[in-house]
Amino acid sequence: MSRPVTFALAVVLGATAARAAEGPIRIGQVIPITGEAAESGRYHKYGAELAVEQVNKGGGIKGRKIELVQEDDKTTNPGAVAALHRLLEDKEIPAIIGSIRSTQVQAMLPTVKEAGIPFMIGGTNYGLTHQGNPWVFRFRPHDGFSAKVIAKFAVDELKLKKLAVYHSTDAFGSGGRENVVKALHDLNVEPVLVQGFNNGEKDFTAVLTALRQSGADGLITYFTFSTDNGIFAKQLKQLGIKVTWVGSPAIVAVDGRKLAGEALYGTYGVSDFHVDGSARSKEFTAAYKAKYNLEPDLYSSWCYDAVTVLAEGMRRAPDLKPESVRKAIMGIKNFPGAEGEYNFDENGDGLDHYHIVRNENGTIKYFKTIRVPR
Repeated sequence: MSRPVTFALAVVLGATAARAAEGPIRIGQVIPITGEAAESGRYHKYGAELAVEQVNKGGGIKGRKIELVQEDDKTTNPGAVAALHRLLEDKEIPAIIGSIRSTQVQAMLPTVKEAGIPFMIGGTNYGLTHQGNPWVFRFRPHDGFSAKVIAKFAVDELKLKKLAVYHSTDAFGSGGRENVVKALHDLNVEPVLVQGFNNGEKDFTAVLTALRQSGADGLITYFTFSTDNGIFAKQLKQLGIKVTWVGSPAIVAVDGRKLAGEALYGTYGVSDFHVDGSARSKEFTAAYKAKYNLEPDLYSSWCYDAVTVLAEGMRRAPDLKPESVRKAIMGIKNFPGAEGEYNFDENGDGLDHYHIVRNENGTIKYFKTIRVPR
């Protein structure tokens, strides 16, 4: 190659690199655009996009704006892995926001570890951040916390004596069952019934009949999909079964509540997000309602926080190499988010609380916040 051609090529490559440095920073996001969870995917999208808008209005990252690159997980494990691979083809993406569903996160983790890229998750299965994968950052409290909070509230405050535990049979639900049964055992309570069900179940007659026959006065549930939670609630009401119900966060998600209506009135739940949880929660809620004319929920709040914390990490990092961003996020302390105050431990867990809430005629009322020692 002649010197003039070499020089010209160098100029072109240099100009291309300069334009890339001046262009937007692309952040990947794996969300359900189609499939059973498509409705919740809308809230994931809104939360992340609100954060992007605010970051960009505040000057972006070292003068560069950020933008989301979203890929559809199709509400399936293979779809999530395929979406992740599509995002990883873009070598300029410094981090990826993953799924809220533990079973999909579990499916993606081997690829994340191999790729070596910061991966922000909303899945709450305890084991997701306890596999020695240094790239995982969780933006919701894990199920080890929720189980202790649910068990303590049900036994010590609601004074329930005969508890049934219902759970989905995937990674999230099975982990929830294991943790809550142990938490109850530690309080000297043995469940009268522990039963699983498959995601996407349309007829809960058999499990509800078993619930009636058990004589339970209380019910603890771990649903992966809030729409399944809504169907279960309607059938529980139709069969006239009376129990005091304390559910995992799916019980307060917007799409499930819309489906269930009054069938969920009077139920309790644990939620990592509530508008009255903190001053930052109130600020986020006001901005979200102003932009979308909707009430935010945990789907939108954790994605909002994932983008906001990631942006802070990128500001602190000397460059956008994955390892630099990872180290910067690990160094973040006492960071106020919509969900709570973030302090990431060596496993990548950032939060240590749950709010107890109650569905009062369709309005989710804040009851109290319980923190669990790490």
